[in-house]
Amino acid sequence: MLKKKETTSRWKIIMINLLIALLLAAVAIVILIFGLRSYTQHGVEIEVPEITQLYLEEAKITLEAEGLHIEVIDSTYSTKVPLGTIVEQTPAAGSKVKNGRTIYVIQNAQMRRPVVLPELRDMSLRQAQATLATIGLQIDSIVYEPSTYRDIVLDIRKDDMPLDAGTRLEEGCAIYLIVGKGKGTEDVAIPNVVGRPLDEARSWLLSHALTVGLVQYDIPPTEENKLNYIVYSQEPASGTIVVEGTSVNLKLSMDIEKTVTADNEQDEEEFF
Repeated sequence: MLKKKETTSRWKIIMINLLIALLLAAVAIVILIFGLRSYTQHGVEIEVPEITQLYLEEAKITLEAEGLHIEVIDSTYSTKVPLGTIVEQTPAAGSKVKNGRTIYVIQNAQMRRPVVLPELRDMSLRQAQATLATIGLQIDSIVYEPSTYRDIVLDIRKDDMPLDAGTRLEEGCAIYLIVGKGKGTEDVAIPNVVGRPLDEARSWLLSHALTVGLVQYDIPPTEENKLNYIVYSQEPASGTIVVEGTSVNLKLSMDIEKTVTADNEQDEEEFF
């Protein structure tokens, strides 16, 4: 009888301990669940603000005020937004995120990319327009001048200065083209361009409604010395009366003596 009571008492103790353990486990689970919810801010969400087209520092201040972080993951170049501003953000504006979330952004370049001006002279206007659009240069205006052929690019300029092929420009900058409109009806006297560099000779002829025709060098130039060549002969000669748009053929050299000789010969021809 005594053993039976002892056995019953032991089972009661075991059951009580088991119930206490279960209760403690349940309490621990509840505490853990609520603790995790509090730690992860379960149910608390922040609406991501719009930061595209803001500068990086502005975007950083805007996000930090909402408890968010920013990280630049890439850069690009776009003419649609100001340089240095945010082009794209992830997650997008209006998305719901938790406090402390990092917003990843793509930033527009700080500076315009340099582009190299290709050779456009003697190219058709349509082809020149397509070429410039491809490399990111804009045509500010088109000026038509008399020429031998219609719709042919005669010169490329920026701020009234001729631009040679190979000139480095900022992407997006504007240039203007001088394009041929065919021969005019007025007579003009060919000016003297002997002794001038090619770009000056071209500008001088264009100002007289004339164009540059065949260009010949006595010795093939290099990129390093090309600008040192000057005109030593022109055909037709200066003073010749021609119709607007006529082409003038030029010969160039780095030998100044050729220029002096050509000037003397021309003076003799004019004298006789």
